[in-house]
Amino acid sequence: MSKILNYILVVVLFGLLILIRAFESDLFYDPYLTFFKNDYLYIDSPRRELAKLVFYTSLRFWLNTLVSLGILYLFFKDWSVVKFSVLFYAVAYIVLILMFLYFVINPRQEDYYLFFNFRRFLIQPVLLLLLLPAFYYYKLNR
Repeated sequence: MSKILNYILVVVLFGLLILIRAFESDLFYDPYLTFFKNDYLYIDSPRRELAKLVFYTSLRFWLNTLVSLGILYLFFKDWSVVKFSVLFYAVAYIVLILMFLYFVINPRQEDYYLFFNFRRFLIQPVLLLLLLPAFYYYKLNR
């Protein structure tokens, strides 16, 4: 694949991540989007449908993951990077979704900051921002 096509694909994939974020309120059920934009320290946790919330949060995580895996492959052209990343994302998903469920089921105002940050790792491609420099550093030192 030519370098120009590779760069175009990377830009398109980053564009997909941006589109997922830009249309989050239209595409995904998430009552916490408006909750955390307002004064969440002064109001109670919003009403939510647990199964629907977990489904849409998981869908968003896996969509971001698929796009992120494509970006990682295009950056490094190494299937071992993708295989490790799949394992990393799977373990991260299990840990993060369990913490997410704990905070959704047991909402307490003093835990909202932690909840906000665990939720951020699920709904935004933060793990990609951690993996890209880590793999780059690994490749430099190998």
